[in-house]
Amino acid sequence: MEKNLAKTYNPKDFEDRIYEMWEKNHAFKAEIDETKKPFTIVMPPPNITGQLHMGHALDQTLQDVLTRWKRMQGFSALWLPGTDHASIATEVKVADKIRAEEGKTKEELGREEFLKRAWEWKHTYGSKITQQVRKLGNSCDWDRERFTMDEGCNKAVIDTFIKLYEKGLIYRGNRLINWCPSCGTSLSDAEVEHEDKSGKYYYFRYPGADGGEGITVATSRPETMFGDVAIAVHPDDERYKDLVGKMVVLPLVGREIPVIADQYPDPEKGTGAVKITPAHDPNDFEVGERHQLESLSCINADATMNKLAGKYEGMDRFECRKAWVKDLEDAGYLVKIEEKVIPIGGCYRCDTVIEPMLSDQWFVKMYDLAQPAIQAAKTKDLIHVPERFEKIYLHWLENIRDWCISRQLWWGHRIPAYYCQDCGEMVVSATAPQRCPKCQSTHIKQDEDVLDTWFSSALWPFSTLGWPEETEDLKYFFPTDVLVTGYDIIFFWVVRMVFSSLELMGEVPFKYVYVHGLVRDAEGRKMSKSLGNGVDPLEVIDQFGADALRFMLMTGITPGNDMRFKTDKLESSRNFANKLWNASRFVIMNLQDEEGNMKPLAEGKELDQLALKDEDKWILSRVNAAVKEVTANMDKFELSLAAQKVYELIWNEYCDWYIELVKGRLYGDDEADKQIARTVLVRALKDMLKLLHPYMPFITEEIWGFLPKNTESDNQEGFLIKESWPVYREAYEFTEEVRRLELAMEAIRSIRNIRAEAEAAPSRKLSAVILSSGREMDDIKAGERFIKSLAGITEITFITEKSQVPEEVMSAVIQNAEIYIPLDDLVDYKAELERLQKEKIRLTGEVARVKGKLSNEGFVSKAPEKVIQEEKDKLAKYEDMLVKISDRLVLVEKKVK
Repeated sequence: MEKNLAKTYNPKDFEDRIYEMWEKNHAFKAEIDETKKPFTIVMPPPNITGQLHMGHALDQTLQDVLTRWKRMQGFSALWLPGTDHASIATEVKVADKIRAEEGKTKEELGREEFLKRAWEWKHTYGSKITQQVRKLGNSCDWDRERFTMDEGCNKAVIDTFIKLYEKGLIYRGNRLINWCPSCGTSLSDAEVEHEDKSGKYYYFRYPGADGGEGITVATSRPETMFGDVAIAVHPDDERYKDLVGKMVVLPLVGREIPVIADQYPDPEKGTGAVKITPAHDPNDFEVGERHQLESLSCINADATMNKLAGKYEGMDRFECRKAWVKDLEDAGYLVKIEEKVIPIGGCYRCDTVIEPMLSDQWFVKMYDLAQPAIQAAKTKDLIHVPERFEKIYLHWLENIRDWCISRQLWWGHRIPAYYCQDCGEMVVSATAPQRCPKCQSTHIKQDEDVLDTWFSSALWPFSTLGWPEETEDLKYFFPTDVLVTGYDIIFFWVVRMVFSSLELMGEVPFKYVYVHGLVRDAEGRKMSKSLGNGVDPLEVIDQFGADALRFMLMTGITPGNDMRFKTDKLESSRNFANKLWNASRFVIMNLQDEEGNMKPLAEGKELDQLALKDEDKWILSRVNAAVKEVTANMDKFELSLAAQKVYELIWNEYCDWYIELVKGRLYGDDEADKQIARTVLVRALKDMLKLLHPYMPFITEEIWGFLPKNTESDNQEGFLIKESWPVYREAYEFTEEVRRLELAMEAIRSIRNIRAEAEAAPSRKLSAVILSSGREMDDIKAGERFIKSLAGITEITFITEKSQVPEEVMSAVIQNAEIYIPLDDLVDYKAELERLQKEKIRLTGEVARVKGKLSNEGFVSKAPEKVIQEEKDKLAKYEDMLVKISDRLVLVEKKVK
């Protein structure tokens, strides 16, 4: 290994090497150790079809920061990784592959052969995303990696299904579900994404069966009229009081349907009358249940019209809408059309418009399961960060409907229900029964459907630890501590994990739910394939390094809020890494002699017992304060604030101040003092690397490897990842020394500002006069050497009376003192004279030009008043500037003479 850091910071030189070193040395391994407290996070499992995207990068970096921090704090920290089988997405991928390579559909291939290909696909491509996430630096315990369809997780799923079924919490019924015609499967309510879109409301007249005028109804989905079974009005709506109980005729179809009274219609919306189509609308379905109405389905599973639609049979639902509306208009039944914004439900996977449809499906009864989950939030057994997301969680649970868990797919956990082909008896069992328990038939067939992917994901915090078996991992690491997730899957996943854990484990699956926002593009738009505005984290890592990406994400996020991906922030993070690299290289080079051997450090005493100088005590105090503040921030999940404090400590205080303050001592002759300076440089750098490590693990580990080790370290393997988190020490509160040094720093900044204002070159040597008295005078004198070396001052005169202040100075006020810099020191009068003479010539020319313009009769007579006034204003400005320049010239000429 080289004895010094490379001259240039290049993350490609070491990031992959360091990750391999961590894995080889089992640095991420979480041991069951009863002397330690466990800390557990389960990774939200990315899909095996997935490609690492910026949402993964944010979500996983948050988890890694927490895990690395807790590991350094002495916890047995387990970050358990895994992947999700993603029923719909994977089945589509595999089917497409088969179609492209073999020209066959999955049905032509058959279920058994298709599943064989699906598993082959999983083994070939399924681990691709886990290889990608390693590039982020994720410190997962890869030995415990799980897959939602591995043997253990599959057993957990089957056991859960049977337990809930036997308790009456799972049932099979013919109910209205969300159907995706493209994916060819049912979806849960949470898998339907609602979006407001421009659409039309059609008003149609349903004539009375007795020949009366009838009733007018508004609908956005005319194609479902073939399934109408009633018209509902509110019982208090006086307009329709006489129509309730009468029959109206479905236009053109001729079928008579009743007018009923129900609380569902809103008299203020549309006409106040609502067509009731139980087979195609969830609200209508509930009305139908209350009034025992028939359910008539007029749309097929592929979104074409069925025979109930008559001559429109076989047409696509939207094509039918156009033709049907035209025919109704031609027949005189169309009253009007309104342009409206209409909420449209789309499939979360393919964006196809969802079709509510009656179907025989499996459901979970949600009311009883929801109550403990509601209570857990209210009693703070479950805490949302930020707290506002608790309202969303509770609102969804308090209004929850039964969960449709069956999917018309082949890839997934097959439902453990078996049907007798002779008598129809159903048996729910972990294994196929040999005979029908009712008629003893051997003609048994398993349910064709698989379970919703989220059914298995709901068990993730405990199935991954070995449940339903009583494993040692489960006993030690469960319940987990934090669930890190985006706000977009609170319903999909968080709620389901909570009620599943409360039902099966008797406790919440995690104490905290840390909710983060989305990573949007620079304009605030959601990243998507259709917009082409996505940013590939792997490309970012290739260009900037994983540390820069991680730090940019961590300093740009606040809990629950979206962030914008901006390249300038990424460059700023890389610049920070570069600053740290160069500073560390300076320190390491000063630790070595000409042969590359380590120079001695101060030994045998605690740092606070060494002959420390003010600057040493100041940096130790600042690092100590940062340890306290950063730890407090991280305890409160204020990860961005913590990262910002570490940034300021390293960049502003260590690099910009302490290294500069200590340079003179490193090059001096006092060997004992040099040892102390080196020791403090190393100690401060080590503690800062520890604070930064959870955020930027690669660069900190690389630098750590070049620093001298000491026998006090708990970690004898030499890896930063296994070092202890720094702890706050009261002994490092050097209040007086910090106050003295920060007064000197304030003086240095003020003098630098004066220099900049006077445009005096940094190399120009200045003298200073400082007015003060008492303790402040002593404090400033204590920092005199720093003021001289860092502010470019050759001599400081200390005075106690205002009358002693010289003439012609520039000044600044600091705490209980005033600083004066003579103008003669600041200004190069010869250069200033030359500059002023040129400026006077320029301004004289401008005054003459404007005067000439204003004395031109042609210009004054033709130009607008506004333009003339602008020229007059210019003349006044130039004349004023010329007077000031002339006065200044007189003074400067005297100085030159």
